Amino acid sequence: MKILILGYGKMGKTIEQIAINRSHTVPFKIDVNNRQELDNIDNTKVDAAIEFSSPESAYENVKFCIEKNIPVVCGTTGWLEKKKEIEKLCMEKGGAFFYASNYSVGVNLFFHFNKILAKIMKGYPSYEVSMEEIHHTEKKDAPSGTAITLAEGVLESYTDKKKWVNQETKNKAELSIISKRIEKVPGTHTIFYNSPVDTIEIRHTAHSRQGFAEGAVIAAEWLKGKRGVFGMDDMLKVTY
Repeated sequence: MKILILGYGKMGKTIEQIAINRSHTVPFKIDVNNRQELDNIDNTKVDAAIEFSSPESAYENVKFCIEKNIPVVCGTTGWLEKKKEIEKLCMEKGGAFFYASNYSVGVNLFFHFNKILAKIMKGYPSYEVSMEEIHHTEKKDAPSGTAITLAEGVLESYTDKKKWVNQETKNKAELSIISKRIEKVPGTHTIFYNSPVDTIEIRHTAHSRQGFAEGAVIAAEWLKGKRGVFGMDDMLKVTY
């Protein structure tokens, strides 16, 4: 496959190396320094795009790919208020759009475990649920997209909680997410169930960007030849 990388920071560079190791080529790499070159790319020379840029750039990058009939895999978070618009455009244009807040296979299994545990714990009101996420200091959005996906999984069962908030809260109708930024931490997400007598918790700790990047390349391989809007559950065939 010929892969266009949109966003050539640390993640983009890791994606490039994994793509090459999997016998793909990366003829185009676009970031803030050469964004003007994007309009000149010949879409017949691209099989798929992988987008890991910034919240400010993601929407326009994904829109460009769909309008140019380039299948696009996006992992950028912090822009999801426009995701429905992109999905609508994708269906209108007969394009291919794959989005995940996290491309690690382990994290997506963790999403599954999180939903199962929340469904069980809802039956034990003495336990109060809360969350914590820790990332490297270069991460621009908070809470992380992964934390938001986990929160949504909890809220499916905890219907008395109306929303998540990115702070500590005493409001029983709110789910607390605490965000921390620490040097050189790829990502740690923890869901706590605290009672007066004990604490139950589940945690996922990433050791490097490798798992995220590899999952994105695998998603691009999987997306080739397809049309529609997809996510990790489609690729992994996860059912709840």
